[in-house]
Amino acid sequence: MTIDRTAAVDGLLRATLREDFPYLAQELNGHPLAYLDSAATAQRPTAVLDAERTFLEHSNAAVHRGASTLVGTSTSAFEAARETVAAFVGADPREIVWTENATDAINIVALGMADAAAGLGGPEAEPFRLGVDDEIVVTEAEHHADLIPWQRLAAKTGARLRWVPVRDDGTWSIDDAASVIGPRTRLVAFAHVSNVTGFIAPVAEVVELAHRQGALVLLDACQSVPHRSVDFAELGVDFAAFSAHKMLGPNGIGVLYGRAELLDALPPARTGGSTITTVTMESASFLPSPQRFEAGTQPVSQAVALAEAVRYLDGLGMTAVHEHEEGLAQLLVDEVSRIDGVRLVGPAPGEPRAALASVDVPGVHAHDVGQFLDSQGIAVRVGHHCAQPLHRRLGLRATTRASAYVYTTPDEIRRFAAALAEVPAFFGVRA
Repeated sequence: MTIDRTAAVDGLLRATLREDFPYLAQELNGHPLAYLDSAATAQRPTAVLDAERTFLEHSNAAVHRGASTLVGTSTSAFEAARETVAAFVGADPREIVWTENATDAINIVALGMADAAAGLGGPEAEPFRLGVDDEIVVTEAEHHADLIPWQRLAAKTGARLRWVPVRDDGTWSIDDAASVIGPRTRLVAFAHVSNVTGFIAPVAEVVELAHRQGALVLLDACQSVPHRSVDFAELGVDFAAFSAHKMLGPNGIGVLYGRAELLDALPPARTGGSTITTVTMESASFLPSPQRFEAGTQPVSQAVALAEAVRYLDGLGMTAVHEHEEGLAQLLVDEVSRIDGVRLVGPAPGEPRAALASVDVPGVHAHDVGQFLDSQGIAVRVGHHCAQPLHRRLGLRATTRASAYVYTTPDEIRRFAAALAEVPAFFGVRA
């Protein structure tokens, strides 16, 4: 049956879209499942599951290897997927590199810069070379994937790692960034949307500030590309990273975006088959991007499935997706804010935020909160969400996070809030 999804997200979710996600039809602990953990990993529509299976059943072959008809078919599908994803984020296909995930994508840049600092890459790699007089800037709110690679890069090169401090609610401003970014800054790396607070960063302003100082900008777009229209060229970032599994796609594949001239100059972090032009016993010369970074056997079926996920989102319309999630975000914040004895982390009600909310119930560990919600059929994320420094700054060890996506309904948000309101009394904690 063909379902018209063009207006499937219009503030209130249509049942036909929910039917695209078989995962959501199950029960959890005797209750209808309310899946509120999409910021960790999104569920996949049948179209995406079918696309990968159909490719594996009929078109699977090693890409860019050999000259057989099957290799040609597989390679065409692989590169067509790159074109589809590139168009979705305002990039040229040459600027899209397949990676294992977003973490891998960020590490590719960090490791390439470390190699450049070690003298690899020739004169073209000069923009990536760091030394003791240079600074790398992140924020105190970063996911570990956008913090630890830069810690290691600083340790390898002697550069100084600095960070934009967050405020008591976990947010930061362009003025806060301006207090740290300066003439010694060579790289600024930050998340478009915080996976803990839902804070939406002022990307264009940070890019302008960084570029004025001659610094490169890397954007962690894991929590933005799946949820809103994102055009990397328009934003002006130099690099960006995002993952398929957070945007209705498969595990095992992520995306590194980079401006073509930068990717062609960045030393490849991993080397081997498919990345080279010429190899002797003493040296190797490398292809331009994207093949330059895609050593070894590629995630072909995953790329095909990611392209189908992009087509699905395009069919919904990213403006409609964003509007739907904006409504859910405010509903989520409003509902949580009315609960006595619960602390909401991040922007206050009425302020812009993504459709996620992390909360603390004083006197009750987040793991216990999560287990209570789980018993009510509500799936959420608990822990530090790979952001220990941010939690430490907020005086917290862990939080409970609910996050929404295209298939989330207002009723599920209300179920979450109603169950959360029962937590203090259930554990004998006074509000």
